[in-house]
Amino acid sequence: MSRLARNAIALPGGVTAEVSGQNVKVKGPKGELALVVHDDIEVKMEDGASGKAIRLTPRNETRETRALWGTMWAQIRNRIVGVNQGYTKELEIQGVGLRANLQGTNLVLQLGFSHDIIYPVPQGIKVAVEKQTAITITGIDKDVVSATAAKIKSFKPPEPYKGKGVRYKNQFVLRKEGKKK
Repeated sequence: MSRLARNAIALPGGVTAEVSGQNVKVKGPKGELALVVHDDIEVKMEDGASGKAIRLTPRNETRETRALWGTMWAQIRNRIVGVNQGYTKELEIQGVGLRANLQGTNLVLQLGFSHDIIYPVPQGIKVAVEKQTAITITGIDKDVVSATAAKIKSFKPPEPYKGKGVRYKNQFVLRKEGKKK
């Protein structure tokens, strides 16, 4: 079991946090994010030797509360990292004739189907297509960046025989042997 939630979350330089009841608002150089913490977890701002920090403590000792303690800690930490540095996911497309283009705020994918897939990019997310086979997704909210990358990948996941499809950069695809004569 992880015990990271016992530690306070230190705020890096340039990031400010505001705690009011169960609401946590984090501002940084890249933007602003908010989170409503579960009622079983108590949230406090504290001043430490290295600056301000956010400390979470469970209000009771049930199994669910202990699980929520770590989850809420990770959610707040992800928001602090997001407004300070941001998150990036990189996808690559492999296969003959498979490619991607950016048209305005839509990502147009040609993935071997009889039609193009037009994916509207969510707000707060930036999508860049360097080559026709490389897609970079950036944003400040880790959940939205990961969900966007997973949705784009779900249009044509890599198949095990030739490896064609959309995959994360450096993702290993287990290959199967084809038919034998």
